[in-house]
Amino acid sequence: MSAIVKLTSRRTLLGAGLALGASSLAAPALATITPPRQLSLVNLHTGEKLSAAFWEAGSYVPDALSAIAKVLRDHRTGEVHPIDPKLLDLLAQLSARLDSQRPFEVISGYRSPATNAKLHARSNGVATRSLHMDGKAIDIRLPGVPLTRLRDTALNMQAGGVGYYPNSNFVHVDVGRVRRWSGS
Repeated sequence: MSAIVKLTSRRTLLGAGLALGASSLAAPALATITPPRQLSLVNLHTGEKLSAAFWEAGSYVPDALSAIAKVLRDHRTGEVHPIDPKLLDLLAQLSARLDSQRPFEVISGYRSPATNAKLHARSNGVATRSLHMDGKAIDIRLPGVPLTRLRDTALNMQAGGVGYYPNSNFVHVDVGRVRRWSGS
């Protein structure tokens, strides 16, 4: 009878060990499940609005990325260009840090080289090789959030460039090297 008891005990232990091992494998998998990354945008030049989950279940959502690129297109030429997902991640993090559910108001997203050249000719505040032309920069404001708070939060993230334009009522953020400047 003691042999039967030992056999049962070994099976019980083996089963318990397998169950414990499986649960320890499942726990990290559950811990890595993250909520979708979402953005809400309003293009002030076209009036288009978009709320989209651009990242779900561990990857970017191609249809959402295309829809965002369309809303952020060069409103002067109609040219659409892919937007760097790192910029979208930065905006989602910025929105979360500001605890805002309101859409970003977009002054400028993608700019074609022709548009950028025209703007640069009119203003020395527009870089010759602007990151807007690569889909890596955006000029925004966020209703209900003071411009200085938007700027300071973006600066504290240390995620790229931050330009502050109080007279024009927007903040520029990009995913280039970390730097800061002020304009008019």
